[in-house]
Amino acid sequence: MAGLSFCGNNVTKNAYSVDTGMLNNGCFVDALNLVPHVFLLFITFPILFIGWGSQSSKVQIHHNTWLHFPGHNLRWILTFTLLFVHVCEIAEGIVSNKQMDTNHLHLFMPAFMGFIAATTSVVYYHNIETSNFPKLLLALFIYWVLAFITKSIKLWKFAEYGVGVLHLRFCITALLVVLYGLLMAVEINVIRVRRYVFFANPQKVKPPEDLQDLGVRFLQPFVNLLSKATYWWMNPLIIGAHKRPIELKKIGKLPIAMRALTNYLKLKDAYEDQRNAEDPEKAPSIWRSMYRAFGRPILLSSTFRYLADLLGFAGPLCIYGIVEHLNKKPVKEGSVVPYFEVYFMSSNELLQNTSVLAVLLFLALVLQRTFLQASYYVTIETGINLRGALLAMIYNKILRLSTSNMSMGEMTLGQINNLVAIETNQLMWFLFLCPNLWAMPVQIVMGVILLYYLLGTSALIGASVIVLLAPVQYLIATKLADTQKSTLDQSTERLKKTTEILKGIKLLKLYAWENIFCDSVEDTRGKELTSLRTFALYTSMSIFMNAAIPIAAVLVTFVSHALINKSKPSSSEAFAALALFHILVTPLFLLSTVVRFAVKAMVSVQKLGEFLQSDEIGDDSWRNGDMSVSLEACKKHPGTTKAINRKQPLLYQMDNYEQPARRPLRPNETEDVAVKVNGGFFTWGSNLSTLSDINICIPTGQLTMIVGQVGCGKSSLLLAMLGEMQTLSGKVYWSKLPVSEMLHEANSKNRYSVGYATQKSWLLNATVEDNITFGSPFNKQRYKTVIDACSLQPDVDLLPFGDQTEIGERGINLSGGQRQRICVARALYQNTNIVFLDDPFSALDIHLSDHLMQEGILKFLQDDKRTVVLVTHKLQYLIHADWIIAMKDGSVLREGTLKDIQTHDVELYEHWKTLMNRQDQELEKDTEIDNCQTALERKTLRRAFYSREAKNQVDDDEEEEEEEEEEDDNMSTTTSRRSKIPWRVCWQYLSSGGFLMVFLMVFSKLLKHSVMVAIDYWLAEWTANGDGPVNGTAYDDVPVNGTANGDVPVNGTANDDANGYAPDFGNVTRDFVNASAAAVFSNRTNSAAGLPDSYYVPVFIILCGAGIALCLITSLTVEFLGLSAATNLHHNLLNKIIHAPIRFFDVTPLGQILNRFSADTNIIDQHIPPTLESLTRSTLLCLSAIGVIAFVTPSFLIALIPLAVSFYFIQKYFRVASKDLQDLDDSTQLPLLCHFSETAEGLTTIRAFRHESRFKQKMLELTDTNNTAYLFLSAANRWLEVRTDYLGAVIVLTAAVASIWSSGKNLPSSMVGLGLTYALTVTNYLNWVVRNLADLEVQMAAVKKVNSFLSTESENYEGSMDTTQVPEDWPQHGEIKIQDLCVRYDPLLKPVLKHVNAYINPGQKVGICGRTGSGKSSLSLAFFNMVDVFEGRIIIDGIDICKLPLQTLRSRLSIILQDPVLFSGSIRFNLDPERTCTDDRLWEALEIAQLKNMVKALSGGLDAVVTEGGENFSVGQRQLFCLARAFVRKSSILIMDEATASIDMATENVLQKVVMTAFADRTVVTIAHLVSSILEAEQVLVFSAGQLVECDSAVNLLAQQDSLFSVLVRTHK
Repeated sequence: MAGLSFCGNNVTKNAYSVDTGMLNNGCFVDALNLVPHVFLLFITFPILFIGWGSQSSKVQIHHNTWLHFPGHNLRWILTFTLLFVHVCEIAEGIVSNKQMDTNHLHLFMPAFMGFIAATTSVVYYHNIETSNFPKLLLALFIYWVLAFITKSIKLWKFAEYGVGVLHLRFCITALLVVLYGLLMAVEINVIRVRRYVFFANPQKVKPPEDLQDLGVRFLQPFVNLLSKATYWWMNPLIIGAHKRPIELKKIGKLPIAMRALTNYLKLKDAYEDQRNAEDPEKAPSIWRSMYRAFGRPILLSSTFRYLADLLGFAGPLCIYGIVEHLNKKPVKEGSVVPYFEVYFMSSNELLQNTSVLAVLLFLALVLQRTFLQASYYVTIETGINLRGALLAMIYNKILRLSTSNMSMGEMTLGQINNLVAIETNQLMWFLFLCPNLWAMPVQIVMGVILLYYLLGTSALIGASVIVLLAPVQYLIATKLADTQKSTLDQSTERLKKTTEILKGIKLLKLYAWENIFCDSVEDTRGKELTSLRTFALYTSMSIFMNAAIPIAAVLVTFVSHALINKSKPSSSEAFAALALFHILVTPLFLLSTVVRFAVKAMVSVQKLGEFLQSDEIGDDSWRNGDMSVSLEACKKHPGTTKAINRKQPLLYQMDNYEQPARRPLRPNETEDVAVKVNGGFFTWGSNLSTLSDINICIPTGQLTMIVGQVGCGKSSLLLAMLGEMQTLSGKVYWSKLPVSEMLHEANSKNRYSVGYATQKSWLLNATVEDNITFGSPFNKQRYKTVIDACSLQPDVDLLPFGDQTEIGERGINLSGGQRQRICVARALYQNTNIVFLDDPFSALDIHLSDHLMQEGILKFLQDDKRTVVLVTHKLQYLIHADWIIAMKDGSVLREGTLKDIQTHDVELYEHWKTLMNRQDQELEKDTEIDNCQTALERKTLRRAFYSREAKNQVDDDEEEEEEEEEEDDNMSTTTSRRSKIPWRVCWQYLSSGGFLMVFLMVFSKLLKHSVMVAIDYWLAEWTANGDGPVNGTAYDDVPVNGTANGDVPVNGTANDDANGYAPDFGNVTRDFVNASAAAVFSNRTNSAAGLPDSYYVPVFIILCGAGIALCLITSLTVEFLGLSAATNLHHNLLNKIIHAPIRFFDVTPLGQILNRFSADTNIIDQHIPPTLESLTRSTLLCLSAIGVIAFVTPSFLIALIPLAVSFYFIQKYFRVASKDLQDLDDSTQLPLLCHFSETAEGLTTIRAFRHESRFKQKMLELTDTNNTAYLFLSAANRWLEVRTDYLGAVIVLTAAVASIWSSGKNLPSSMVGLGLTYALTVTNYLNWVVRNLADLEVQMAAVKKVNSFLSTESENYEGSMDTTQVPEDWPQHGEIKIQDLCVRYDPLLKPVLKHVNAYINPGQKVGICGRTGSGKSSLSLAFFNMVDVFEGRIIIDGIDICKLPLQTLRSRLSIILQDPVLFSGSIRFNLDPERTCTDDRLWEALEIAQLKNMVKALSGGLDAVVTEGGENFSVGQRQLFCLARAFVRKSSILIMDEATASIDMATENVLQKVVMTAFADRTVVTIAHLVSSILEAEQVLVFSAGQLVECDSAVNLLAQQDSLFSVLVRTHK
């Protein structure tokens, strides 16, 4: 028993005597303290193990049972404090025990038991809480009471015997009494609130609403405090991501408090409350509303941030203490107090114990990191909430923007898109960063005070260096932002050119112009690269500055210290000073970023304010019978104009998505008028009335037609009735339904909206079916009728997924007519009383118009007794009208029935009649063209799909995934593959940067880090001569790399500006510390020296200089390696794609190719280099640190193994989950932005249909989905950082413990300092290694996609003949022999032409016809060797074209394509991009094409501007330009591929004439979509299913009744 006895084994004094009374024996009192702890353990263990044995095995209890008892968070905080105090008590006991002669277990044993009991109490509590069984809390209550009593006795005894505040044990006991008392109070409160005991009726409580909804998976607000701090609840999600990818279903819905609607209401309330009655014009301040709505969480976050920053200073101080007291015996300051016969130590003494300091350092690190991550999380969550609220606010405003605002250009779509995509994000980022604004100054001030305390005035001089250099950093940061803007402009320009090339690729290839256009893109790319070079330069300067500042500061400080004090600082002081410099540098560097974000946020707020103040359309009283009706009734959607309606509670207004109030009616209105306008003067906002003196009635249930010339205000009249125009005077009345019908229709809610089809068709990004039903319930019968009436069935049949095909911006592009018919179908399908059709026939041909008129309007709508208002130019339909309104110059010319007009206004009637006759004559001609126009639209549609079927890939990414997974589909392999790092792609990327650069980068990086370590080691050697260790690598507690701003995404993935250098926020600082250290000590006078200072100083200066130089070199090499890789990748990609066979473009969607040039190129240009830089740096830092620690204390390596294993698993799980979440975030963002832009485009339609509430709902859903993904992504980042930070803290602890143990074995304290400082740096870099790895992996996907295109086969441009063998003027005659020709688009596909033989004489005019898909166009492509000719040959003027080089062949033939393609530039450039022709020749060509006069009239003549796609000319004119282009190239063979398909009759006649005269001596091959156009041809080739079936002159073929040709002529095909 001599070794261990509870009360000590002192023979002289009887420790166990109780003569003076039980309680006066200190040992007995301690024993008494054991009782409560043992009691708790005995009671709770059986309950925990037996009662919960079944449950505790299930880690995740079903979350509807999570219910926090009152005081939940307070209890957790108190328990943690209790644990900490117990640790202090144990430490104090052990240290005191060492001062005694024998072991006194009672000094620390009860404390140890208390620690275990406290831990048990919180586990027990958690289990009770999750199973919601409060009765068992009684045990805890008893425990707190007992513990409180026993501790109070101990405290009372201490006080009685004069143990006071100076003794540490007294303070600890007092603290414990307070804590137990508070915990007792918390327990009593639970009893008071839940009444589970001592009360007759316990209170029933249900879990929060969110948890009852199993869709909510974001549990951060609901879990207990420990899980909140460590993100433990994320484990299942992150680890599960390994087995199967995270999908939207898996992340569920947002909790109610985070939904956009909740936050919108908060923000809107704060915004509207600022409107005051005296000054209604004054705009409310957005800043103030943001503060009112979201101020509290920001304050909470700032509190966390302050705590973290203060704890950050513990690092340097602890190391100071450890280095100072190592190998020194602590001074005894305590005393042995009589009565207790034990040693009582003073608080100072404990802090001189190195082991205690090591533990404290560990705890401080853990706490600091926890608070820091908590602060980031809170700001990010608030930022996301703010963004949701702002988006909802902007959206509500969009829905109320006045139409004139949109059309008069005060608010463009671009501005709205910017508000949504850029300004809201800027504000969100600002919120993420704003705690830095007030935390950093405090951190800086604290740091400077401590420095002053350590080093005196010289510290202030050093700090001033940092302050003076900060503006330089700010300057570099602003320059970076500017270069980024210019880069953006260049890349937009380059994209525009690339898009044009890809859209007109067929033409470019046929004319052999691809190289000319390719060069122009390369040209722009060159400019872009120049600004990228500047960008790279500034980025590397920023990285360099970041590293150089601390060195400069430290140098100055210690030089001045040597000069002023003529003495050297002690090693521990030098150390602490160094660490503090490092803490200081980060906030100063970050401050420049934060200030820039603040400036941007101010600009954004200003733009938002202007937008929210812009004009709105009037209230909805216009759609009611009377203006004086109470405002309640006239809300279009309660809650949209809140200012008026303050009585209803806001929530009710937002949720009241039911149809708005019925329109009241004035008693004197007659029933048979649906809409009536009285004395209306309407304007589009310029105060000049567009419509004047309008007095009209629209009869109910009748067909009203509005006619008049172009621009006389027909469409405006409809919009005026819908209330979209501003009313200067007059009124619009809408009648209400008869009561009987109202009851009957009560359930069909759309009866009060207006079915409206605009002139410019507007489609949603949705399926065809969704576009037509437009939110109404689906009724199969009705849907079918509508589709037939609009003759959409044939078009729908062509789509790949029928009416489930996505159309709209992101979907498949339909032609104008198809889009228009879908819009009309939407208006017909909606169950509305009134239908407005605005010129629905404009884009339709005559057959479709007739069909629509008969089936849709006359039959479907009239049978339904719906009121129809039709604006049209087709006068032949007037006979069907029940009521006619004729307009002229913005006023009504006549209204009445056709008969009225016939009798009263003969002149007008006659005028109409002549117009009608003319229209009828055209009809005769028209039937031919028009019929084919629809056929043509359908044909283009079919072509688009036909070519894609072969390789039906929806999206390249999916395709890649598939390829990978097909190899082996079992679970394990896909799992391992998802966690693999794409080394191959990384290598492809690096090698495209050039081997020299790669070598330079690797070499300089390794050299740099070796020099760093050398400096530190040299320093340690040097200070070992002095008085203990000093060393440079200051304990950089800097949240590195922008962790300081929460999640500013590294490399700015989420935002333009953080781009270049975000990753380097503090990261570099540490590199140079070492150098700095060097500088520090170069001035030390070495008194205890073995070697003189003069030996150390020069080496030191050389090492530092080398370090600085290498720093500059490495920062430059990485950036420029990235630049050369980007240059090469883009160059190869462009050349590969432009020279790819035409088939490639048929199979690959345009958007996909463009993505490679936009998004992927952008990532390669700007995002990969910084990520790479950051990754290599943090990895090398961690490795060098671990190397140094292992060198100092080899025993550390044993501890390293488990740490390395856990680190490996953390990064493996995180990378996979992070990639999935990032994809989800990206994929949910696009629909949200699209929804905004399509709403802004279709405003009038949405408002006419009164679907605002439905669109709002959709917007809220899309916002929430995107926010959920983003929240999970940032929570996953926190999950990672908390774990790596704790790992880092463990590394520090093990390193400290190892070095303290080894210190006895003559390890110099300077070496201990070296090891510890390095250990501290690891904490900062571990999470960056993982985050950068994850980012790099996502970014490498871009390289992978680009590489997948680089493997495409190019066309064979060489040919087997040499260009010199081809005569200059070939083909001089234009004789064509086709021998046994077989053609296919792809070796995998069936041939499209089979064994065709034909002979065409020189100068002959040949027509080719056949049904759609018979191979006519394929033949035209075969002439240009654009398709795979695998058998037979085409011989032109004696040369087999397959042997010719492509460039030669294609430049000698001419073709006019079916769709006219013009490029942006000048007219001259469009006719002759090669710049080979004279002006006369160009004018001549234009004259032949009948364009000369028109071009002459343009400003600039031949140099007149052609906009993108030739939009400033009509389709007919564009086609004529193409004809002129073919004529400029004087080739003896001209091929016309359905060239007249998109032209009106008049132009077509011109074309035919031209071809006959101007091309009289040339061979012309016409591929006809209309047989009538080749009736004069000298030879006709008729194709059917890829075979030539008839070949003779047109006359002969017509003579044979049963020939396919005559059948085609008869059927007009």
